[in-house]
Amino acid sequence: MNKPITFKWAPAGASRADLRVGLVQEGRLLAGPSWPAEERQATERWMKAATFTGKAGSATCPPIAAPVVLIGTGPKADFHPARWLRGWAAAGRILAKAGSIRTASFEWPAEAELPMEIAPLAGLAAEGLARGAYSFDDFKKESPEYPFTIEWQGRELAASPVRTALERARIANETLRAVKAVANQPANALGPMDLAAWARKQARAVGLDCRIWNTAALARERCGALLAVAQGSRRPACLIRLAHRGRRGMKPLVVVGKAMMFDTGGISLKPGKGMEWMKYDKCGGMAALATVLLAARLKLPRPVIAYVPAAENMPGGNATRPGDIVTARNGKSIEVLNTDAEGRLMLADALSFAVEEKPAAIVDIATLTGAVIVALGHEATGVMGNSDRLMLDLIQSGEAVGERLWQLPLWPEYDEMIQGTFADIQNMGDGSAGTIAGGAFLKQFVPDSVPWAHLDIAGTAWLEADKPYGAPGATLVPARLLADWAARVRDED
Repeated sequence: MNKPITFKWAPAGASRADLRVGLVQEGRLLAGPSWPAEERQATERWMKAATFTGKAGSATCPPIAAPVVLIGTGPKADFHPARWLRGWAAAGRILAKAGSIRTASFEWPAEAELPMEIAPLAGLAAEGLARGAYSFDDFKKESPEYPFTIEWQGRELAASPVRTALERARIANETLRAVKAVANQPANALGPMDLAAWARKQARAVGLDCRIWNTAALARERCGALLAVAQGSRRPACLIRLAHRGRRGMKPLVVVGKAMMFDTGGISLKPGKGMEWMKYDKCGGMAALATVLLAARLKLPRPVIAYVPAAENMPGGNATRPGDIVTARNGKSIEVLNTDAEGRLMLADALSFAVEEKPAAIVDIATLTGAVIVALGHEATGVMGNSDRLMLDLIQSGEAVGERLWQLPLWPEYDEMIQGTFADIQNMGDGSAGTIAGGAFLKQFVPDSVPWAHLDIAGTAWLEADKPYGAPGATLVPARLLADWAARVRDED
């Protein structure tokens, strides 16, 4: 059940909402002065009996007469935007499942002790609510969708900076919601050329430049790595380029995203258990498309370009075999040791296009390795690259929007893992440091003179089960991070 969320402002105490939203910090109910005393007392009695202290990132709906949702902030020392975002997403999930709730109100409590200004907190809250209230129900016979309104009460939440933050959140929510509806499509409903058609339609709607390379065009461009991945499938591969022009005279930022529409592993077939989730192997590409759409809709001054190689990795009579040698667009020969390490092959050719844009920086995004989940679980995206400044900028944007990154090393010693026996390089390492091996491979396709970072989102790209803070499906991490970065970044000196 979906609830597209809208926001409005109302004077404190004037609400006729179905439900109130309050904060809890270290066992204290932080409620605005307009909360009725009787309702406050009932809530506090329940909190004491239930020992609900407001753990960071939590939310709950007390079983009391007055409808209330409580969001835990955690202690001030434990505050992080990611936890704040998750708490509001958990509240959005509660509201999505409460069929009778159509409106809620929230008044900023004066006694809240949080180490951020109200405006960015309100923006994150709005994004969290929308994230929690969304679910992918396109194929369900009964999937009601109705609007849900939350009132921001009081002068603090009516201030101009808050309204600006809420408008940006509205744009982000609408954009991400539309992209998630595509990212969550199963492979039988969305092939590579279907994604290209959708991207072209979106480009027209928001004024982006769009170009699509089909199989013939990719062959003319000598994209041997990308085409090798797709040759086992009946559905042809393509390369999508969307560009937000931005301000003339500024170097573009280029985002390259892997869109593997479905990944069986090819001849190196994956185990059957869990393979149904491989429709989400397109999440890097979907995040890249979301980033450029956000740049356009937010009217960012910086030009932003997305390259998205799209393909399907299938076994078949024409599929690439382990031991085959292919040549990428930049002339490097690649020994394919495992056809399930296909994402790096797709990205290799796309990165060569990105370099030709003479960008300020390149960031590639991919659900590349299971090894990053072993290292970081599902709480952080792995980042590595050739520019400490670029990675620091990305990490800072991730901290601001609640999409955390953790840097992994990419020292020259790791290059030895991907040196080929019969070709220039090979698409697998020696079995150790699998995530870094993927980064070391991709580094071969970007000159040292171009700032570049690789984001491995295998652990953060989707939710496989219903969580308190979100429904199963694509998260579109790190599109919000990259949009924030694009709004701030300066050219390298």
